[in-house]
Amino acid sequence: MKTIETAIETGFDLNLLRVLAMLERTRSVSRAADALDMSQSGFSTALARLRRRFGDALFVRTPSGMEPTPRARQMILTAQSVLGQVQLGILDPPVFDAATVHTEFRLAMADVAEIVFMPRLLRHLQQQAPFARVSCVTLSPEDLPSAMASGDVDLALGYFPDLGAQAFFHQRLYTHTYACMLRRGHALLGARLTEKTYASAGHAVVSSPARSNALFEQFLQRRGIERRVVLSTPHHLSLPAIIEDSDLLATVPLATGARFAKLGTIELVRLPFKPPSFAVQQHWHRLYQHDARSAWLRAQVAGLFNDATDEWIGIEAALYGKDMRRRVASPVPAAGQAGGR
Repeated sequence: MKTIETAIETGFDLNLLRVLAMLERTRSVSRAADALDMSQSGFSTALARLRRRFGDALFVRTPSGMEPTPRARQMILTAQSVLGQVQLGILDPPVFDAATVHTEFRLAMADVAEIVFMPRLLRHLQQQAPFARVSCVTLSPEDLPSAMASGDVDLALGYFPDLGAQAFFHQRLYTHTYACMLRRGHALLGARLTEKTYASAGHAVVSSPARSNALFEQFLQRRGIERRVVLSTPHHLSLPAIIEDSDLLATVPLATGARFAKLGTIELVRLPFKPPSFAVQQHWHRLYQHDARSAWLRAQVAGLFNDATDEWIGIEAALYGKDMRRRVASPVPAAGQAGGR
């Protein structure tokens, strides 16, 4: 702002603006000094500095109180404006009014996470932030950190083990695992799926940037299980149609499989081993830790997706038993992480 820049360049004490504004409000040196928590002599000294600086009496004692001169009236208007902007833009805590703001929330997630998060989240945001837009992006592990630092991405939702650096905060939402999909009427539905039949069956696998896919592949390699891959696709959303019209199997995160099973043509079955578990988290850059807009969005996500609202825990228990040990594959804890594991 030109007024502030000029004041700084000329060495003007901006605290003197408070003296002008308060004396205008109270029209009394003693009351103005009390209001600013100053001694009366200290206030008088500050007023004398102003008078010398501008070569004007600024305030003159009259029967009705201290009256501003024409020069002072002009200065007071600017002083009030500057002080008001400092109060609003610096001293007052930031406020985010979700009900009225026009904004765009930018979320990084894989398509598999969109299936899980977006229906419930979008429905909630349309009620709480009716003028907000939502934009979803899928970025490589190399590009995501810079996009979050610049504000191009507000939150990363899902499994992102690469965001464990000092620059990020994260909050665990719930723990998740995997299940196997196959079509209704599949021959393998009649018998318990074994590692041998699982490995020898034809598989459709998703080769997307979703880190949960890489986690499962690493798990299979450690166990020495090599699947017979018939189809590799970058998209989870094509799996229902592929599985429905073939004898292929597909291993997907449990919530994704449960969503597809609702279509009525897909069956969800347990894997022939205890699959790995992973922490589904929300991540944000530490630059936005105290940003009101970011904090509001994070609170909505945490309220919608957490251990208490985990709608897939019952399905997991039905497939693997209630006592299934969750071996959580989680990233290195970020500095100052939010929430417990």
